[in-house]
Formats: sequence, C-alpha cells, structure tokens
Amino acid sequence: MPASAEETAALLARVPVFDELADDDLRRVADVSVPRRFAPGEVVFREGDDSDTCYVVSAGHARAIREHPDGRQITLATFGPGDIFGELAMFDDERRSATVEATDELEVLGILGGDMRRLLRLHPDMAVKLVISISRRLRAANERLARQSFQTVQSRVAAVLAQLVEQAQAEGAGEHDVPVVATQADLAKLAGSSRESASRFLAVLERAGVITQGRGRLTVHDPAALGGYVY
Repeated sequence: MPASAEETAALLARVPVFDELADDDLRRVADVSVPRRFAPGEVVFREGDDSDTCYVVSAGHARAIREHPDGRQITLATFGPGDIFGELAMFDDERRSATVEATDELEVLGILGGDMRRLLRLHPDMAVKLVISISRRLRAANERLARQSFQTVQSRVAAVLAQLVEQAQAEGAGEHDVPVVATQADLAKLAGSSRESASRFLAVLERAGVITQGRGRLTVHDPAALGGYVY
C-alpha cells in the first residue's frame, strides 16, 4: 500500500539533510518523491552513471561500493531507513562517484534532481536550509576522516561496529544483544583494513564476551564496551 503524503513527509523529516526544513517544505518534497523497490543485490546506480536522482531509504538496506581495476571492491558506506544517498543530484548532474546496490529488499523514495531544483527556485529559503544541513554533514565527514587517520585498525573496526549497532537500534533493536548483519569482509572494508586484521580483532572482542560471531552476522552483547576500544 503506497505511503500517504503525511507518512512520506514524516520519513523525510528523519533525514539529516532535510532536518532544517519546515513542515510545508517537507510536504513539497514529499509531493515530488516517487517510491521504488530493488531486489537484494540489484544495483540502484553505478559509478560513472549520470546523476539525476537522490534516494531516501524507507525500508531495507543498501551499500555504496567502489571497484579497483583489479576487481577488488571497497565498501564506502551502508544505508538504512532514514538515510539518504546520491544527494548531490539535488544540486548538479555530475557523474556518480560510487556504485550503490541493495543488500536486502530495499524500498526508497526517489527524488529527481530537476524536481528538487525547481522547488529551490520557487522557494529560495529551502536552498539556504539545505546548504546548512549539507555543510554540517561535510564537516562531520571531514572530522571522521581526520580521526580515522590517527586510529589503529582495532579502533576503526570498533567504531564501524558501533555505528552499525546504532543503526540497528534506530530500527528497533534493544540496548543489549544487538544483531548486526555484516561479514568480517564487510567490516574490514568499512574500516579500511585487511580482513585478517579485522578478524583478529573480532576474535579479541569475542573472547572478551563483547560479541558472538555467526555466519554473515554477529551479535553485540555489550555495545557500551565498544567505546573502550575506540581512541
């Protein structure tokens, strides 16, 4: 059953990029949003594609990846409900800098860049609010990259795991025994480490009782303990 305009606006209100927008602005964006579905493993867009649409996740998950010429892949980010990707398409039509694919059944709201730019021309105050929000995201991303440059592999893996826990909790998981769907390879890619280094550290966490590993997933029993490994 399609979401109502109010439900769509409520979802958009959860998106950090839109958090400065007033209710009327959110409804305007909701009016130009189009629901789409992607099957597990289906590509939403590829690196190098024209950038004409941004997407807000309403259900399911996706990941952004880049490929080396030798075939290796690097996972740059993961997305869940309330997350946005491809948001620069709201402002220009530069080519995509990464590939985004669904990791499970994915439902999104697609917002055409042309529709968004038309709204911004009609309502200039929206443009100012979006620039403020995107500036905050850019500043936070720069600070995160700066921290990572000084972190050990263990600290980066713990930080990534903590982020995935926060995402799971935002989707309804409890304070303890939080299930995280990710392989050792996924965590290594997100942390910018080798799989072997990530595996060794995960084994340390398992011996300490912080996590339990399973096939393609793990359970974080004590999320607060992860903070002791991030420095």
